[in-house]
Amino acid sequence: LEDLLIESDVGFETAEELTDSLRDEAKLQNAKSHDDLKQVTVEKLVDIYDKGGEGKDSKLADDPEAKPNVYLFVGVNGAGKTTTIGKLAKRIKDSSKSVMMVAADTFRAGAVEQLVEWGRRDGVEVVTGPEKADPASVVYDGVKKAKDRGIDFLLVDTAGRLQNKVNLMSELDKIKRTIKKILPDQPNEVLLVLDGSTGQNALLQAKDFDKTTKLTGLVLTKLDGSSKGGVVLAIRNEMDLPVKLVGLGEKVDDLANFDAEKFAIGLFQGLI
Repeated sequence: LEDLLIESDVGFETAEELTDSLRDEAKLQNAKSHDDLKQVTVEKLVDIYDKGGEGKDSKLADDPEAKPNVYLFVGVNGAGKTTTIGKLAKRIKDSSKSVMMVAADTFRAGAVEQLVEWGRRDGVEVVTGPEKADPASVVYDGVKKAKDRGIDFLLVDTAGRLQNKVNLMSELDKIKRTIKKILPDQPNEVLLVLDGSTGQNALLQAKDFDKTTKLTGLVLTKLDGSSKGGVVLAIRNEMDLPVKLVGLGEKVDDLANFDAEKFAIGLFQGLI
């Protein structure tokens, strides 16, 4: 079981902690059959997940007084930030709330166009700047516009890669300061978008981004493939960060709230 957990990217420390507590729990519950053990394992995984986030809500922050609630999306290129924002904008709009998007990834070729296309599909306005514009200035325009119009939610897309990590992190820091200049209590969420198949590298990413932007939660994408995404347990265990959303596929509605029990069962499908 410990080997299986490590293969699922749960991480050595978490795997060891889980198997140790499972030994006791299995004895305690007198788990003799395969199904008994499976049940105990899932319960324990959910316990570990819940324990890691005492007081941390896995629901997205939504302050009805805040106009707008700003959600800042960060993460490396290719993790699925832009797609996640497009899907979430549709979900917010369908719940009869007003929403705008900001295309602040002005460095990646095609990133702005991609978000504009999502906006067209969702029927949601996208704030853009001139080509290769300073991302913080595009964010400034977006925040100002959303505030003036009393928009409920503002979703900000950011770059995932600049010449080097230092440049990227200082760019994100600047964006966050720009938001706070106009709205001192925002952003309400700083969400790290992680590709579910990244494995243990995701934990390093989370630590890096957290240093600069103080993350409030995770979005786990690409869970439709063979990826197990067990690394979220390691991140939860080490950093107390809740998973807020899960991307399950390419379609606009393939964005779900995170369910720890379903996740734990999925993690072990076909394993035990």
